[in-house]
Amino acid sequence: MKYTLTLIGNSATPLTDELIGAASGALPNSSGPDWLADGIACDISFETERDDKVKAALRNQLVGANIDMVVQPAEGRRKKLLVADMDSTIIQQECIDELAAELGLKEQIADITERAMRGEIDFEPALLERVGLLKGLPLSALESVYENRITETPGGRALTATMRKHGATCALVSGGFTFFTQRIADAVGFDFNRANTLVFVDDRLSGDVAHPILGRQAKIDALIELRAELKLPHEATLAIGDGANDLGMIEEAGLGVAYHAKPVVAEAADARIDYGDLSALLYMQGYRSSEIVTG
Repeated sequence: MKYTLTLIGNSATPLTDELIGAASGALPNSSGPDWLADGIACDISFETERDDKVKAALRNQLVGANIDMVVQPAEGRRKKLLVADMDSTIIQQECIDELAAELGLKEQIADITERAMRGEIDFEPALLERVGLLKGLPLSALESVYENRITETPGGRALTATMRKHGATCALVSGGFTFFTQRIADAVGFDFNRANTLVFVDDRLSGDVAHPILGRQAKIDALIELRAELKLPHEATLAIGDGANDLGMIEEAGLGVAYHAKPVVAEAADARIDYGDLSALLYMQGYRSSEIVTG
């Protein structure tokens, strides 16, 4: 069976002939490098019956190299549906932790967030506990957090613009809050978004969330519903996230990607991005630098 290895460097660790040679040495029946972006990303084609053995050999060959690598079937790499998590994926923060900072509770709430992302505690009770601690926070504080504390992950706008130009649909599906997903979806270029809705009373948080709560299962459901609506095969879908709440949709997607993820997610995902930014998702789909939409 034909496979493609995509090697993805980054600003700190560009791809070198030595790294490419080391990777090629672990591949049976391999081709030379096909550069997608000079010094940053290249494809190497190979043939094998057991890609799991190849992945293990590559890990041994490239141990200590701070680059990303993705092995996948050569056919069907370009996806028609992207379903992405928001917090610590499309943006660089956890919105609820930044809201907590407005009340001097960031350390307390961030600890609960971290445990939930690692899968140590269930998502729904963890969400309700944290939102309860935010009771009384004014709407103006949420607006301030969005304007002053939230930053986009590099490569996000290029990711959505390039995929949409080539006919894909991009959905932002978050266990966070619509207050933020609506704004981020518009800014980054997603077709639509789903998230939880915070309840306000007199422009202050009531300490509750509208039900039903969007958690792990809702993310899976969103991917399945969109796939059916768009009449796409399983392999045409791509999901990306970083926490335990994303595991279900990552496992449901044709290509599930762990992005700078918690160990439980990184171990379960088809592919992982540990060093690069979101543009890595374009390279793993075989897009060349000349095809990427920027600006």
